[in-house]
Amino acid sequence: MATYAAIRSSVFRSLLRQGRLPPLSLRAVSSTLLLPPNGVPSPPPVAPPSAPFTSFTGPTAFSFLFSHPSLPSRNFSSDSDVPSNVVLLGSEEELNNAFRKAEDESLPAIFYFTAEWCGPCRFLWPNLKNLTKDLPHITTYKIDIDQEGLGRALGKLNIFSVPTLYFFSEGKKADEVVGADIERIKNISHKLYSK
Repeated sequence: MATYAAIRSSVFRSLLRQGRLPPLSLRAVSSTLLLPPNGVPSPPPVAPPSAPFTSFTGPTAFSFLFSHPSLPSRNFSSDSDVPSNVVLLGSEEELNNAFRKAEDESLPAIFYFTAEWCGPCRFLWPNLKNLTKDLPHITTYKIDIDQEGLGRALGKLNIFSVPTLYFFSEGKKADEVVGADIERIKNISHKLYSK
């Protein structure tokens, strides 16, 4: 191993003397290609970041990429075929009012917690729309968990995964489904809400 390293070193020196390698190249190449005497390469030095991530207070280039108005985006509520018994909630106040209605007025309701980026949610939504059409007397509240200002309410409700569905009947939460288990959702809905 040492002989191989010595040969490489002499080749680089000769190329440097002939002017075929600039001086910095030899230093950079020899530090990455030549092995130290113990035969274990050491990682290249890493420069520390100029500022810790926690010091960012304003908009960053990253946030610009995902929020700039000139970039195409899909509006969460732009679903063209939303049944009339589906209500889109966008604030903590609306969410609290909907829960109050379901509990205090004993109105049957389904609370569907979702996110635009969630693949299982996108898979579930067409089936859930069909289900809500079959149950027109049930209000389904659709809540995008990424809406600004919902974090505290979602934490109180223990919403940590999407899709999550809460089923309310007779003023209390009767059941819950986490995940896109369509058959279970249909069974619970028909058990609780079929006339």
